[in-house]
Amino acid sequence: MITRKSDIVSFTPRPITNRPISSNRRRGRNEITDEQKNEIKEAFDLFDTEKTGKIDYHELKVAIRALGFDIKKADVLELMREYDKTNSGYIDYNDFLDIMTQKISDRDPTEEIIKAFKLFDDDDTGNNNCK
Repeated sequence: MITRKSDIVSFTPRPITNRPISSNRRRGRNEITDEQKNEIKEAFDLFDTEKTGKIDYHELKVAIRALGFDIKKADVLELMREYDKTNSGYIDYNDFLDIMTQKISDRDPTEEIIKAFKLFDDDDTGNNNCK
């Protein structure tokens, strides 16, 4: 719930009910929009610095972060173990697309809103002092 007292906006998160199912959920757990696929492809191409059609551990970590996901070193290493079946040290675009499709599908919209609000809650009071 969002309330306003003069110039102070307050946000109290609560579960969303009686809302239509999001477009990702209607499509199926592991489907994303064409726009999201284009963003994923752009990120892959940007960090495939050698233009070989594959990225290494470091490029994977930076590409995931560039798409707005926080990821720890251990999680990137786990993804490399899971997707790099030949132990070449690289994954290809299809692997990256699978990884990002799963990450996008697993994203919690309520959590994202709370994170965004906290960016503007400078003093941790639960209030947003934007004018």
